Amino acid sequence: MAQQQIKVGDTLPTVSLKYCPYDPELKNACGIPQVLSTDSFKGKKVVIFGVPGAFTPTCNNNHLPEYHEKYQELAKKGIDQVVCISTADAFVMDAWGKWTNVSDKVIMAADGNGDFVKATGLVQ
Repeated sequence: MAQQQIKVGDTLPTVSLKYCPYDPELKNACGIPQVLSTDSFKGKKVVIFGVPGAFTPTCNNNHLPEYHEKYQELAKKGIDQVVCISTADAFVMDAWGKWTNVSDKVIMAADGNGDFVKATGLVQ
């Protein structure tokens, strides 16, 4: 039986994602990926958007840049964090974030095992 898809107002399931914290000194290396739990979003306004893959033409040219460009606008509306999730690994997400210069405005989170998409019923 398929997981029911998450809806507006639902509580996010507790899932661990991996990410490489933004560090302007580490231009080429991720270091050790950190764990980002969806529990850390409690009490915050967080924009989460998912993409099918890092470096894919549509995601790279249309999806990610729009959130990066509108970061200040979102922050003015009370958004605490913007998180991009893909089923790529943390190293790929980190490289993509550096390549697109999202800096610390967008957390590039890896859902390598698809735990988030499964728990939220977003698997096709």
